[in-house]
Amino acid sequence: MGGKITYVFLATVLVLVFGVVAMEGVLLLLTGEPAAMGMGAVAFLLPAVGGWFLWQNTSFARRANRLAAELEAEGGLPVDELKRTEGGRIDRDSADEVFARRKAETEDSPDDWRCWFRLAVAYHDARDTPRARKAMQKAIALHEGRPVSA
Repeated sequence: MGGKITYVFLATVLVLVFGVVAMEGVLLLLTGEPAAMGMGAVAFLLPAVGGWFLWQNTSFARRANRLAAELEAEGGLPVDELKRTEGGRIDRDSADEVFARRKAETEDSPDDWRCWFRLAVAYHDARDTPRARKAMQKAIALHEGRPVSA
């Protein structure tokens, strides 16, 4: 729950910053000077691009959370069987071992979104965030019945 609160707080702050940047853009446009007006026009681009990224990230997180809830209801969430260091960090060898099992499971059932979800969790535990995100995107696409890229 703490992660969600932090995300909402930071997203709210980001939206407020976008608003300030847009207001500054308006003020720059109202100066009438060509250079300032150009900067004002560009100032509208930043909130638009930032808002798009924020929307994409929020949408991804919501869909992934829906998959997690559905998998939990089925009793299919991966069990935390990872060994940890004294400091609480995941042991790398343990994460690699679980990852190898999840990868084999996914290779055996490449069209099962549940396998891709569990593989995404294994990638995350192995500290490979880009691949974890791609695996989760594939799980979401399979769940939604959308075409999946190779």
